[in-house]
Amino acid sequence: MATIPTLTLSAPKLNTSSSSYLKPNSPASLSVVHCCSSSSSSSPCPSSVQSGKSLINAGVGFLAAAVLGLSPLKADATRVEYYATVGEPLCELSYAKSGLGYCDVTVGSGEEVPRGELVNVHYTARFADGTVFDSSYKRARPLTMRVIKGLDQGIIGGNGVPPMQVGGKRKLRIPPELAYGPEPAGCFSGDCNIPANATLLYDINLIGIYSGNAK
Repeated sequence: MATIPTLTLSAPKLNTSSSSYLKPNSPASLSVVHCCSSSSSSSPCPSSVQSGKSLINAGVGFLAAAVLGLSPLKADATRVEYYATVGEPLCELSYAKSGLGYCDVTVGSGEEVPRGELVNVHYTARFADGTVFDSSYKRARPLTMRVIKGLDQGIIGGNGVPPMQVGGKRKLRIPPELAYGPEPAGCFSGDCNIPANATLLYDINLIGIYSGNAK
């Protein structure tokens, strides 16, 4: 029986969670559907779809480019992936008494962040081995957030750490006791993005102070 394989590309659903630790979107998958030739009189086509293995990001990119015929968004997508996976230039960390490591790649020239205010930041978050587990660049937009535990001293300053100013870029090394400690985090249905006792590395780009803050 002659079969004609066809390709089906399933795009991931957009994750709209506002959490600073977002669970990765379900990866795109490639399915192969075997369709029977109309001239064949043998056994009917199976109705089930054989789902392939999840494609790696590069594979998805090449396949999408082929399907879309070199979309004009290709250049922007490439820049997004670059900033999501490539860290800011290295700088020598200084350490506060709390154990927080910090260094400024670029010192901002704007205002400092008032405590308790919402801010707009771009960030890339990594584990100590350099593995990226979250990045606002992959969502192609900065995150509006209230400064959370572990980032407060690194962004707002205090205990010897200078505050960031709008336009600044800073690297942070957050030890477990300033992050989530012995508890895993970013959990959904028993699957956790951040293991217990994890040291977290952040590249922070302070875009601005959220304009919707209460006056």
